[in-house]
Amino acid sequence: MWMSGKEHKPLGPEQLAEAIEVLKQAVGPFGWSTHPGLIEPHAVDWTGSIRGDSPLLLKPANTEEVAKIVTICGQYGLKIVPQGGNTSLAGGSVPSGAGIEIIVNLARMNKVRNVDTINDTMTVDAGCLLAAIQAEAAKASRFFPLRLASEGSCQIGGNLATNAGGSNVIRYGNTRDLVLGLEVVLADGRIWSGLRGLRKDNMGYDLKQLFIGGEGTLGIITGAVLKLFPRPVSIATAICAVPSVQAALELLALSKQRTGGQITAFELMPRNGLELVFKHFPACRMPLDRLHDWQLLIEFSSIDEAVSQQERIEAVLSEAYASGLIVDAAIAASIEQGRSFWAIREALAEADMKEGVTIQGDISVPISAIPDFLDSCTGAIAKAVGDARIIAFGHLGDGNIHFGVIAPEAVPTKDFLARSDEIEEIMCDHAHRFGGSVAAEHGLGIMKADAVLKYRGDVEHDLMLAIKHSLDPQGMMNPGKVLKRK
Repeated sequence: MWMSGKEHKPLGPEQLAEAIEVLKQAVGPFGWSTHPGLIEPHAVDWTGSIRGDSPLLLKPANTEEVAKIVTICGQYGLKIVPQGGNTSLAGGSVPSGAGIEIIVNLARMNKVRNVDTINDTMTVDAGCLLAAIQAEAAKASRFFPLRLASEGSCQIGGNLATNAGGSNVIRYGNTRDLVLGLEVVLADGRIWSGLRGLRKDNMGYDLKQLFIGGEGTLGIITGAVLKLFPRPVSIATAICAVPSVQAALELLALSKQRTGGQITAFELMPRNGLELVFKHFPACRMPLDRLHDWQLLIEFSSIDEAVSQQERIEAVLSEAYASGLIVDAAIAASIEQGRSFWAIREALAEADMKEGVTIQGDISVPISAIPDFLDSCTGAIAKAVGDARIIAFGHLGDGNIHFGVIAPEAVPTKDFLARSDEIEEIMCDHAHRFGGSVAAEHGLGIMKADAVLKYRGDVEHDLMLAIKHSLDPQGMMNPGKVLKRK
Protein backbone atom coordinates (compact mmCIF):
# COMPACT_ATOMS: atom_id res chain seq x y z
CA MET A 1 0.00 0.00 0.00
CA TRP A 2 1.33 3.47 -0.87
CA MET A 3 0.46 6.61 1.04
CA SER A 4 2.70 9.60 0.57
CA GLY A 5 2.19 13.33 0.45
CA LYS A 6 5.20 13.95 -1.76
CA GLU A 7 4.75 15.18 -5.30
CA HIS A 8 5.73 12.87 -8.16
CA LYS A 9 8.01 14.13 -10.89
CA PRO A 10 6.25 14.57 -14.24
CA LEU A 11 6.19 11.33 -16.21
CA GLY A 12 8.28 11.09 -19.35
CA PRO A 13 6.81 9.52 -22.50
CA GLU A 14 8.25 6.08 -21.75
CA GLN A 15 6.98 6.05 -18.16
CA LEU A 16 3.53 7.21 -19.26
CA ALA A 17 3.39 4.48 -21.90
CA GLU A 18 4.39 1.94 -19.27
CA ALA A 19 1.72 3.20 -16.85
CA ILE A 20 -0.97 3.02 -19.53
CA GLU A 21 -0.04 -0.58 -20.35
CA VAL A 22 -0.22 -1.58 -16.69
CA LEU A 23 -3.62 0.10 -16.36
CA LYS A 24 -4.91 -1.67 -19.46
CA GLN A 25 -3.95 -5.01 -17.97
CA ALA A 26 -5.78 -4.12 -14.75
CA VAL A 27 -9.16 -3.83 -16.53
CA GLY A 28 -8.77 -6.35 -19.34
CA PRO A 29 -9.38 -5.94 -23.09
CA PHE A 30 -12.94 -4.57 -22.78
CA GLY A 31 -12.20 -2.01 -20.10
CA TRP A 32 -10.08 0.64 -21.80
CA SER A 33 -9.69 2.93 -24.80
CA THR A 34 -6.95 5.24 -26.04
CA HIS A 35 -8.85 6.28 -29.17
CA PRO A 36 -9.32 10.09 -29.16
CA GLY A 37 -12.75 9.79 -30.74
CA LEU A 38 -13.98 7.50 -27.94
CA ILE A 39 -12.36 9.55 -25.19
CA GLU A 40 -13.59 12.94 -26.41
CA PRO A 41 -17.27 12.56 -25.30
CA HIS A 42 -16.01 11.75 -21.81
CA ALA A 43 -13.77 14.82 -21.71
CA VAL A 44 -16.47 17.45 -22.24
CA ASP A 45 -19.26 18.38 -19.83
CA TRP A 46 -22.98 18.28 -20.68
CA THR A 47 -23.10 21.96 -21.57
CA GLY A 48 -20.20 21.61 -24.02
CA SER A 49 -18.45 24.59 -22.45
CA ILE A 50 -15.81 22.79 -20.37
CA ARG A 51 -13.32 20.51 -22.12
CA GLY A 52 -10.28 18.57 -21.03
CA ASP A 53 -8.21 15.71 -22.36
CA SER A 54 -6.93 12.36 -21.22
CA PRO A 55 -4.61 9.75 -22.71
CA LEU A 56 -6.74 6.89 -21.38
CA LEU A 57 -10.37 6.03 -20.68
CA LEU A 58 -10.91 3.15 -18.25
CA LYS A 59 -14.18 1.31 -17.64
CA PRO A 60 -13.65 -1.13 -14.77
CA ALA A 61 -16.05 -4.02 -14.30
CA ASN A 62 -15.96 -4.24 -10.51
CA THR A 63 -14.72 -2.63 -7.31
CA GLU A 64 -11.52 -4.66 -7.24
CA GLU A 65 -10.54 -3.31 -10.66
CA VAL A 66 -11.19 0.24 -9.44
CA ALA A 67 -8.88 -0.43 -6.49
CA LYS A 68 -6.16 -1.68 -8.85
CA ILE A 69 -6.52 1.45 -11.00
CA VAL A 70 -6.19 3.77 -8.02
CA THR A 71 -3.16 1.90 -6.69
CA ILE A 72 -1.38 1.98 -10.06
CA CYS A 73 -2.15 5.67 -10.61
CA GLY A 74 -0.75 6.41 -7.17
CA GLN A 75 2.45 4.56 -7.94
CA TYR A 76 2.97 6.47 -11.19
CA GLY A 77 1.74 9.85 -9.96
CA LEU A 78 -1.26 9.98 -12.30
CA LYS A 79 -4.45 11.89 -11.50
CA ILE A 80 -7.91 10.30 -11.62
CA VAL A 81 -11.24 11.71 -12.81
CA PRO A 82 -14.09 9.49 -11.54
CA GLN A 83 -17.05 9.67 -13.88
CA GLY A 84 -20.64 8.48 -13.97
CA GLY A 85 -23.07 9.48 -16.72
CA ASN A 86 -21.14 12.74 -17.31
CA THR A 87 -24.27 14.87 -16.95
CA SER A 88 -22.38 17.39 -14.82
CA LEU A 89 -23.31 21.06 -15.16
CA ALA A 90 -20.29 22.38 -13.24
CA GLY A 91 -17.43 20.56 -14.95
CA GLY A 92 -17.02 18.13 -12.08
CA SER A 93 -16.71 14.97 -14.19
CA VAL A 94 -14.20 16.02 -16.85
CA PRO A 95 -10.41 16.49 -16.74
CA SER A 96 -9.28 19.83 -15.34
CA GLY A 97 -5.79 19.97 -16.86
CA ALA A 98 -4.07 19.58 -13.47
CA GLY A 99 -1.55 16.99 -14.66
CA ILE A 100 -2.07 13.76 -16.57
CA GLU A 101 -5.62 12.68 -15.72
CA ILE A 102 -7.06 9.22 -16.32
CA ILE A 103 -10.84 9.05 -16.76
CA VAL A 104 -12.44 6.22 -14.78
CA ASN A 105 -16.00 5.73 -15.98
CA LEU A 106 -18.16 3.29 -14.01
CA ALA A 107 -20.72 2.48 -16.70
CA ARG A 108 -19.83 -1.24 -16.72
CA MET A 109 -20.50 -1.47 -12.98
CA ASN A 110 -24.27 -1.58 -13.37
CA LYS A 111 -25.51 -4.49 -11.30
CA VAL A 112 -28.25 -4.44 -8.70
CA ARG A 113 -26.62 -6.49 -5.98
CA ASN A 114 -29.58 -7.02 -3.68
CA VAL A 115 -33.17 -5.93 -3.04
CA ASP A 116 -34.45 -6.36 0.51
CA THR A 117 -38.18 -5.63 0.66
CA ILE A 118 -38.34 -6.28 4.41
CA ASN A 119 -35.58 -3.76 5.18
CA ASP A 120 -36.74 -1.58 2.27
CA THR A 121 -33.26 -1.27 0.78
CA MET A 122 -31.54 -1.84 -2.54
CA THR A 123 -27.79 -2.41 -2.85
CA VAL A 124 -26.40 -1.31 -6.21
CA ASP A 125 -23.22 -0.73 -8.18
CA ALA A 126 -22.36 2.93 -8.64
CA GLY A 127 -22.72 2.69 -12.42
CA CYS A 128 -26.42 1.82 -12.34
CA LEU A 129 -28.55 4.30 -14.23
CA LEU A 130 -31.00 6.17 -12.04
CA ALA A 131 -33.90 5.12 -14.31
CA ALA A 132 -32.86 1.46 -13.98
CA ILE A 133 -32.89 1.74 -10.18
CA GLN A 134 -36.35 3.31 -10.29
CA ALA A 135 -37.57 0.48 -12.52
CA GLU A 136 -36.04 -2.21 -10.30
CA ALA A 137 -37.72 -0.68 -7.27
CA ALA A 138 -41.06 -0.69 -9.10
CA LYS A 139 -40.64 -4.42 -9.87
CA ALA A 140 -40.42 -5.00 -6.13
CA SER A 141 -43.52 -2.82 -5.55
CA ARG A 142 -41.31 -0.16 -4.01
CA PHE A 143 -40.35 3.41 -4.88
CA PHE A 144 -36.96 5.12 -5.17
CA PRO A 145 -37.84 8.83 -5.15
CA LEU A 146 -34.81 10.56 -6.66
CA ARG A 147 -36.18 12.26 -9.78
CA LEU A 148 -34.03 14.11 -12.33
CA ALA A 149 -34.53 15.17 -15.93
CA SER A 150 -31.33 13.23 -16.75
CA GLU A 151 -32.45 10.01 -15.04
CA GLY A 152 -32.14 8.03 -18.28
CA SER A 153 -28.40 8.76 -18.51
CA CYS A 154 -27.11 9.77 -15.07
CA GLN A 155 -25.59 7.12 -12.81
CA ILE A 156 -26.27 6.75 -9.10
CA GLY A 157 -22.56 7.14 -8.30
CA GLY A 158 -22.60 10.59 -9.85
CA ASN A 159 -25.87 11.42 -8.07
CA LEU A 160 -24.19 10.49 -4.80
CA ALA A 161 -20.98 12.34 -5.58
CA THR A 162 -22.90 15.58 -6.21
CA ASN A 163 -25.67 15.00 -3.64
CA ALA A 164 -28.19 15.48 -6.43
CA GLY A 165 -31.54 17.03 -5.57
CA GLY A 166 -34.18 16.96 -8.26
CA SER A 167 -37.91 17.47 -8.09
CA ASN A 168 -38.90 15.37 -5.08
CA VAL A 169 -36.65 16.96 -2.45
CA ILE A 170 -39.57 18.69 -0.75
CA ARG A 171 -40.99 15.26 0.21
CA TYR A 172 -38.03 12.87 0.33
CA GLY A 173 -34.89 14.99 0.67
CA ASN A 174 -31.66 15.10 -1.35
CA THR A 175 -29.67 12.02 -2.38
CA ARG A 176 -27.84 12.27 0.95
CA ASP A 177 -31.13 11.47 2.68
CA LEU A 178 -31.75 8.38 0.54
CA VAL A 179 -28.57 6.43 1.38
CA LEU A 180 -27.79 4.11 4.28
CA GLY A 181 -24.37 2.79 3.28
CA LEU A 182 -21.54 3.16 0.79
CA GLU A 183 -18.62 1.25 -0.67
CA VAL A 184 -15.69 3.51 -1.60
CA VAL A 185 -12.23 3.01 -3.06
CA LEU A 186 -9.93 5.35 -1.17
CA ALA A 187 -7.03 7.32 -2.60
CA ASP A 188 -4.56 4.76 -1.21
CA GLY A 189 -6.26 1.93 -3.13
CA ARG A 190 -7.98 0.38 -0.13
CA ILE A 191 -11.68 -0.47 -0.25
CA TRP A 192 -13.88 0.88 2.53
CA SER A 193 -16.85 -1.45 2.80
CA GLY A 194 -19.59 0.52 4.50
CA LEU A 195 -22.52 -1.19 2.76
CA ARG A 196 -24.67 -1.38 5.87
CA GLY A 197 -28.45 -1.14 5.68
CA LEU A 198 -28.80 0.29 9.18
CA ARG A 199 -31.06 3.14 10.15
CA LYS A 200 -29.46 3.43 13.58
CA ASP A 201 -25.68 3.26 13.76
CA ASN A 202 -23.73 5.49 16.13
CA MET A 203 -20.32 3.83 15.86
CA GLY A 204 -18.27 6.97 15.49
CA TYR A 205 -18.22 9.37 12.57
CA ASP A 206 -20.72 8.94 9.75
CA LEU A 207 -18.05 8.42 7.11
CA LYS A 208 -20.40 8.04 4.17
CA GLN A 209 -21.38 11.69 4.45
CA LEU A 210 -17.81 12.73 3.59
CA PHE A 211 -18.06 11.07 0.18
CA ILE A 212 -21.65 12.08 -0.62
CA GLY A 213 -21.31 15.51 -2.21
CA GLY A 214 -17.51 15.15 -2.37
CA GLU A 215 -17.55 14.99 -6.20
CA GLY A 216 -14.97 12.21 -6.27
CA THR A 217 -12.28 14.34 -4.63
CA LEU A 218 -11.92 12.04 -1.60
CA GLY A 219 -12.50 8.62 -3.14
CA ILE A 220 -14.49 6.73 -5.76
CA ILE A 221 -17.95 5.55 -4.74
CA THR A 222 -18.43 2.04 -6.16
CA GLY A 223 -21.57 0.84 -4.40
CA ALA A 224 -24.46 2.04 -2.26
CA VAL A 225 -27.30 0.86 -0.06
CA LEU A 226 -30.34 2.94 -1.00
CA LYS A 227 -33.56 3.48 0.90
CA LEU A 228 -36.78 2.28 -0.71
CA PHE A 229 -40.25 3.58 0.03
CA PRO A 230 -43.82 2.33 -0.47
CA ARG A 231 -45.10 3.04 -3.96
CA PRO A 232 -47.59 5.92 -4.13
CA VAL A 233 -50.97 4.59 -5.24
CA SER A 234 -52.74 7.93 -5.54
CA ILE A 235 -51.04 10.71 -7.49
CA ALA A 236 -52.42 14.04 -8.67
CA THR A 237 -50.54 16.48 -10.90
CA ALA A 238 -51.58 20.00 -11.84
CA ILE A 239 -50.27 23.06 -13.63
CA CYS A 240 -51.61 26.35 -12.38
CA ALA A 241 -50.91 30.04 -12.97
CA VAL A 242 -50.18 32.36 -10.05
CA PRO A 243 -50.25 36.18 -9.97
CA SER A 244 -46.83 36.40 -8.27
CA VAL A 245 -44.04 34.37 -6.73
CA GLN A 246 -45.24 35.51 -3.30
CA ALA A 247 -48.65 34.03 -4.08
CA ALA A 248 -46.91 30.79 -5.05
CA LEU A 249 -45.28 30.63 -1.62
CA GLU A 250 -48.63 31.20 0.06
CA LEU A 251 -50.06 28.38 -2.03
CA LEU A 252 -47.14 26.19 -0.92
CA ALA A 253 -47.95 26.89 2.72
CA LEU A 254 -51.64 26.19 2.13
CA SER A 255 -50.84 22.92 0.34
CA LYS A 256 -48.62 21.74 3.21
CA GLN A 257 -51.35 22.52 5.72
CA ARG A 258 -54.16 20.86 3.78
CA THR A 259 -52.24 17.70 2.79
CA GLY A 260 -50.28 16.95 5.94
CA GLY A 261 -47.02 17.15 4.03
CA GLN A 262 -48.01 14.98 1.07
CA ILE A 263 -46.62 17.39 -1.52
CA THR A 264 -44.20 15.57 -3.78
CA ALA A 265 -43.20 18.47 -6.03
CA PHE A 266 -43.72 22.21 -6.30
CA GLU A 267 -42.00 23.59 -9.40
CA LEU A 268 -41.77 27.19 -10.64
CA MET A 269 -41.99 27.85 -14.40
CA PRO A 270 -41.78 31.35 -15.97
CA ARG A 271 -43.56 32.54 -19.08
CA ASN A 272 -40.39 33.18 -21.10
CA GLY A 273 -39.00 29.73 -20.28
CA LEU A 274 -42.19 27.97 -21.32
CA GLU A 275 -42.28 29.92 -24.57
CA LEU A 276 -38.93 28.36 -25.42
CA VAL A 277 -40.14 24.89 -24.44
CA PHE A 278 -43.08 25.10 -26.82
CA LYS A 279 -40.83 26.52 -29.54
CA HIS A 280 -38.16 23.81 -29.36
CA PHE A 281 -40.30 20.88 -28.19
CA PRO A 282 -43.48 21.11 -30.28
CA ALA A 283 -44.80 17.85 -28.83
CA CYS A 284 -45.29 19.68 -25.52
CA ARG A 285 -48.69 21.30 -25.09
CA MET A 286 -49.69 23.88 -22.50
CA PRO A 287 -52.83 22.76 -20.65
CA LEU A 288 -53.83 26.32 -19.68
CA ASP A 289 -55.65 28.66 -22.05
CA ARG A 290 -52.72 31.07 -22.05
CA LEU A 291 -49.34 31.64 -20.46
CA HIS A 292 -48.96 33.87 -17.42
CA ASP A 293 -45.81 35.37 -15.96
CA TRP A 294 -45.53 32.48 -13.48
CA GLN A 295 -46.79 28.90 -13.59
CA LEU A 296 -46.45 26.08 -11.06
CA LEU A 297 -46.31 22.34 -11.52
CA ILE A 298 -47.68 20.73 -8.36
CA GLU A 299 -47.85 17.06 -7.45
CA PHE A 300 -49.48 15.39 -4.44
CA SER A 301 -49.06 11.69 -3.73
CA SER A 302 -50.14 9.16 -1.12
CA ILE A 303 -49.71 5.48 -0.33
CA ASP A 304 -53.22 5.40 1.10
CA GLU A 305 -55.70 4.02 -1.43
CA ALA A 306 -58.58 5.44 0.57
CA VAL A 307 -57.38 9.02 0.07
CA SER A 308 -57.91 10.46 -3.39
CA GLN A 309 -55.16 12.94 -4.18
CA GLN A 310 -57.22 14.02 -7.20
CA GLU A 311 -59.99 15.20 -4.89
CA ARG A 312 -57.47 16.72 -2.50
CA ILE A 313 -55.71 18.77 -5.17
CA GLU A 314 -59.06 19.94 -6.52
CA ALA A 315 -60.05 21.12 -3.03
CA VAL A 316 -56.74 22.91 -2.43
CA LEU A 317 -56.76 24.66 -5.81
CA SER A 318 -60.41 25.67 -5.40
CA GLU A 319 -59.59 27.26 -2.06
CA ALA A 320 -56.54 28.93 -3.57
CA TYR A 321 -58.58 30.29 -6.48
CA ALA A 322 -61.16 31.75 -4.10
CA SER A 323 -58.34 33.42 -2.17
CA GLY A 324 -56.73 34.87 -5.29
CA LEU A 325 -53.61 32.73 -5.00
CA ILE A 326 -54.12 31.20 -8.47
CA VAL A 327 -55.71 32.59 -11.61
CA ASP A 328 -56.02 29.40 -13.67
CA ALA A 329 -55.36 25.68 -13.26
CA ALA A 330 -55.45 22.36 -15.09
CA ILE A 331 -55.42 19.02 -13.28
CA ALA A 332 -54.12 15.95 -15.11
CA ALA A 333 -56.94 13.52 -15.79
CA SER A 334 -54.62 10.51 -16.10
CA ILE A 335 -51.10 9.30 -15.35
CA GLU A 336 -50.21 9.84 -19.01
CA GLN A 337 -51.38 13.44 -18.93
CA GLY A 338 -49.46 13.94 -15.70
CA ARG A 339 -46.32 12.76 -17.50
CA SER A 340 -46.99 15.26 -20.27
CA PHE A 341 -47.11 18.01 -17.63
CA TRP A 342 -43.75 16.84 -16.32
CA ALA A 343 -42.28 16.80 -19.83
CA ILE A 344 -42.93 20.55 -19.99
CA ARG A 345 -41.06 21.21 -16.75
CA GLU A 346 -38.17 18.89 -17.55
CA ALA A 347 -37.59 20.50 -20.95
CA LEU A 348 -36.87 23.95 -19.48
CA ALA A 349 -33.09 23.69 -19.11
CA GLU A 350 -32.58 22.07 -22.50
CA ALA A 351 -34.89 24.59 -24.21
CA ASP A 352 -32.63 27.39 -22.94
CA MET A 353 -29.60 25.81 -24.54
CA LYS A 354 -31.39 25.10 -27.81
CA GLU A 355 -32.30 28.77 -28.02
CA GLY A 356 -28.68 29.92 -27.92
CA VAL A 357 -25.50 30.17 -25.90
CA THR A 358 -26.56 29.98 -22.26
CA ILE A 359 -24.86 30.57 -18.94
CA GLN A 360 -26.47 28.29 -16.37
CA GLY A 361 -26.73 29.09 -12.67
CA ASP A 362 -27.73 26.95 -9.70
CA ILE A 363 -28.35 28.52 -6.30
CA SER A 364 -30.60 28.12 -3.27
CA VAL A 365 -31.98 30.58 -0.74
CA PRO A 366 -34.40 30.26 2.17
CA ILE A 367 -37.87 29.75 0.69
CA SER A 368 -39.22 32.91 2.29
CA ALA A 369 -36.49 34.97 0.56
CA ILE A 370 -37.23 33.77 -2.98
CA PRO A 371 -39.44 36.69 -4.19
CA ASP A 372 -36.99 39.39 -3.05
CA PHE A 373 -34.02 37.37 -4.29
CA LEU A 374 -35.55 36.92 -7.75
CA ASP A 375 -36.38 40.61 -8.09
CA SER A 376 -32.91 41.68 -6.98
CA CYS A 377 -30.86 39.10 -8.88
CA THR A 378 -32.73 39.27 -12.19
CA GLY A 379 -32.61 43.06 -12.02
CA ALA A 380 -28.85 43.04 -11.48
CA ILE A 381 -28.25 40.61 -14.36
CA ALA A 382 -30.52 42.61 -16.66
CA LYS A 383 -28.62 45.79 -15.80
CA ALA A 384 -25.25 44.13 -16.45
CA VAL A 385 -26.08 42.23 -19.64
CA GLY A 386 -28.76 44.36 -21.24
CA ASP A 387 -30.73 42.37 -23.79
CA ALA A 388 -29.91 38.94 -22.38
CA ARG A 389 -32.96 36.80 -21.67
CA ILE A 390 -33.11 35.57 -18.08
CA ILE A 391 -34.98 32.32 -17.43
CA ALA A 392 -35.43 31.73 -13.69
CA PHE A 393 -37.10 28.44 -12.79
CA GLY A 394 -36.77 25.50 -10.47
CA HIS A 395 -37.69 23.73 -7.27
CA LEU A 396 -39.68 26.35 -5.39
CA GLY A 397 -40.55 23.91 -2.61
CA ASP A 398 -36.91 23.60 -1.47
CA GLY A 399 -35.58 27.04 -2.44
CA ASN A 400 -33.49 25.87 -5.40
CA ILE A 401 -33.59 28.31 -8.34
CA HIS A 402 -31.91 27.68 -11.70
CA PHE A 403 -30.95 30.56 -13.94
CA GLY A 404 -30.52 30.39 -17.69
CA VAL A 405 -29.00 33.58 -19.08
CA ILE A 406 -29.25 33.45 -22.89
CA ALA A 407 -26.90 35.55 -24.98
CA PRO A 408 -28.39 38.58 -26.77
CA GLU A 409 -28.64 37.97 -30.52
CA ALA A 410 -26.47 40.98 -31.35
CA VAL A 411 -23.60 39.92 -29.04
CA PRO A 412 -20.94 37.54 -30.43
CA THR A 413 -20.74 34.23 -28.57
CA LYS A 414 -17.12 34.80 -27.61
CA ASP A 415 -17.89 38.19 -26.07
CA PHE A 416 -20.87 36.83 -24.12
CA LEU A 417 -18.98 33.83 -22.74
CA ALA A 418 -16.15 36.15 -21.72
CA ARG A 419 -18.61 37.63 -19.22
CA SER A 420 -19.64 34.29 -17.73
CA ASP A 421 -17.58 34.82 -14.57
CA GLU A 422 -19.19 38.23 -14.10
CA ILE A 423 -22.71 36.82 -14.53
CA GLU A 424 -21.99 33.87 -12.24
CA GLU A 425 -20.65 36.27 -9.63
CA ILE A 426 -23.87 38.30 -9.70
CA MET A 427 -25.92 35.16 -9.07
CA CYS A 428 -23.60 33.91 -6.34
CA ASP A 429 -23.26 37.26 -4.59
CA HIS A 430 -27.03 37.63 -4.46
CA ALA A 431 -27.51 34.08 -3.17
CA HIS A 432 -24.97 34.78 -0.43
CA ARG A 433 -26.59 38.12 0.39
CA PHE A 434 -29.95 36.41 0.92
CA GLY A 435 -28.48 33.70 3.14
CA GLY A 436 -28.26 31.02 0.45
CA SER A 437 -25.83 28.65 -1.22
CA VAL A 438 -24.02 29.16 -4.53
CA ALA A 439 -24.21 25.43 -5.28
CA ALA A 440 -27.64 23.96 -4.63
CA GLU A 441 -27.61 20.63 -6.47
CA HIS A 442 -25.14 20.78 -9.38
CA GLY A 443 -22.03 20.76 -7.22
CA LEU A 444 -18.99 23.03 -7.32
CA GLY A 445 -16.89 21.22 -9.93
CA ILE A 446 -14.35 23.35 -11.76
CA MET A 447 -16.65 26.32 -12.18
CA LYS A 448 -17.03 27.14 -8.48
CA ALA A 449 -13.88 25.67 -6.97
CA ASP A 450 -13.14 28.97 -5.21
CA ALA A 451 -16.64 29.39 -3.78
CA VAL A 452 -16.08 27.79 -0.38
CA LEU A 453 -13.20 30.12 0.44
CA LYS A 454 -14.99 33.17 -0.96
CA TYR A 455 -18.44 32.66 0.53
CA ARG A 456 -17.92 30.43 3.56
CA GLY A 457 -14.57 31.80 4.80
CA ASP A 458 -11.22 30.49 6.00
CA VAL A 459 -12.48 28.26 8.80
CA GLU A 460 -14.91 26.22 6.69
CA HIS A 461 -12.49 26.09 3.77
CA ASP A 462 -9.59 24.96 5.97
CA LEU A 463 -11.69 22.25 7.59
CA MET A 464 -12.59 20.85 4.17
CA LEU A 465 -9.00 21.18 2.98
CA ALA A 466 -7.76 19.28 6.05
CA ILE A 467 -10.10 16.41 5.16
CA LYS A 468 -8.86 16.49 1.57
CA HIS A 469 -5.21 16.45 2.66
CA SER A 470 -5.87 13.59 5.06
CA LEU A 471 -7.70 11.31 2.61
CA ASP A 472 -5.87 12.33 -0.58
CA PRO A 473 -2.43 13.73 0.33
CA GLN A 474 -1.14 13.45 -3.24
CA GLY A 475 -4.09 15.36 -4.65
CA MET A 476 -4.77 12.66 -7.21
CA MET A 477 -8.55 12.37 -6.86
CA ASN A 478 -10.45 14.60 -9.28
CA PRO A 479 -7.96 17.49 -9.13
CA GLY A 480 -9.08 21.07 -9.60
CA LYS A 481 -12.59 20.41 -8.33
CA VAL A 482 -14.53 21.63 -5.24
CA LEU A 483 -11.64 23.33 -3.42
CA LYS A 484 -8.77 25.54 -4.41
CA ARG A 485 -5.67 24.89 -2.38
CA LYS A 486 -4.07 27.88 -0.69
